[in-house]
Amino acid sequence: MPPVFDKPTVEKYDYVLIGGGSGGSASSRRAASYGKKVAVVEVDPYLGGTCVNIMWHAADLQDKIAHHASGYKFKGINAPKFDWAAFKPQRDAYIKKLNGIYANNFEREGVEYHHGRGRLTSANTVQVTRPDGQKYTLHADHITVTVGGAPTIPSDDQIPGASLGIDSDGFFELAEQPKRVAVVGAGYIAVELAGIFHTLGSETHLIIRGETVLRTFDQTIQETLTPWMEKTGVKVHKKSNVIKVEGEKGKPLTVFTDKGEKIEVDTLLWAIGRHALSKDLGLEEVGVKVNEKGDIVVDEYQNTSVKGIYAIGDVQGKALLTPVAIAAGRRLSNRLFGPEKFKNDKLDYENIPTVVFSHPTIGTVGLTEKQAREKYGDAVKIYKSSFRALYFSMIDEDHKEPTVYKLIVVGPEERVVGVHIIGLGSDEVMQGFGVAVKMGATKKDLDDTVAIHPTSAEELVTLR
Repeated sequence: MPPVFDKPTVEKYDYVLIGGGSGGSASSRRAASYGKKVAVVEVDPYLGGTCVNIMWHAADLQDKIAHHASGYKFKGINAPKFDWAAFKPQRDAYIKKLNGIYANNFEREGVEYHHGRGRLTSANTVQVTRPDGQKYTLHADHITVTVGGAPTIPSDDQIPGASLGIDSDGFFELAEQPKRVAVVGAGYIAVELAGIFHTLGSETHLIIRGETVLRTFDQTIQETLTPWMEKTGVKVHKKSNVIKVEGEKGKPLTVFTDKGEKIEVDTLLWAIGRHALSKDLGLEEVGVKVNEKGDIVVDEYQNTSVKGIYAIGDVQGKALLTPVAIAAGRRLSNRLFGPEKFKNDKLDYENIPTVVFSHPTIGTVGLTEKQAREKYGDAVKIYKSSFRALYFSMIDEDHKEPTVYKLIVVGPEERVVGVHIIGLGSDEVMQGFGVAVKMGATKKDLDDTVAIHPTSAEELVTLR
């Protein structure tokens, strides 16, 4: 294990970061690469993130073995069953290995890791409180707050018994697979976790306030995924709100909704959103502004309201995605410590590609159709294709996943302002088309690209 520092090693650092997650790690290492003296203060006993996509791959493999293999005439596969209890320690060991890689990178690149709770005491000082209560102060020319966010769970005052549920962090702590589970929420975390539970064999209820999941996504995505989840067996409770939960922690629970339903489950998981971990950081005392949601207010360069203090990642409330925090952190360090060519470096928060690891996967970049019509009116044109991927040609009809590709263009030049795809492989397809949209590609640019056959992705360069 690389050294953990328990006191300052210099009178003044060039850069101190509060938070050692993915964004803090990326920004600190980039600054160190420019020869700067850097320290990271992290309250948890590990560095880096905790959520990797291994569970989705397990569910995807289960689906292929259970429902697809027979179509390709594989014999001798007898009712495969996922062993959650055996898989958990293996997955945890892998995540621990990743955390160790983060720590080793710090040591190799000269970033100091201070284990403790960081708190701003001025525009250029951070007080560190170690687990044993010892306190000391780090002085710095520049300070970045990158403590991230946490899942939101209603209080028991809001919803009696709400605390009997777990959140997405609690998902990774489950030692055994629940036989029955209710997931509350319609966002991508709710969709992903409900999909994993269901595909691995749990009776899964998804409780949503509206008619569809992923309400901030393009309507076509919503209208494709929601009925498919229902078809596969996820019990979607629409226009429903949880009003009460009864039972005991670790024992069967009864979830009551405002539609009069009583849902009996072994695990209740809240996935209704996240909030910034901005409390108890000394922000108000030093004058750093936060909004009504608790997000730190920053400008386009990640500057807060106090000169020399910055914020990146989930704590500033924009585009809550790990790669966004990493990209923003690196660009901030480029601007603060890099060569002249980076003096105005910043992250452009428009046209950020993202995926949802649902079943099937989703890729999206740019404006939804609704957003495009609000912005461009009648100049918007839609190209869309619905089909089944070649892979499913040999598979039973009930298990042929849908694929829908949608292109949103504007103006006579037909500039592409949105790409929304759902179907097998959409997670991999989206990265390249994200580049195209970022570069200002037109429909003609896509048409002029020779298709790769036979693939699903070729559909995006052959739409008519």
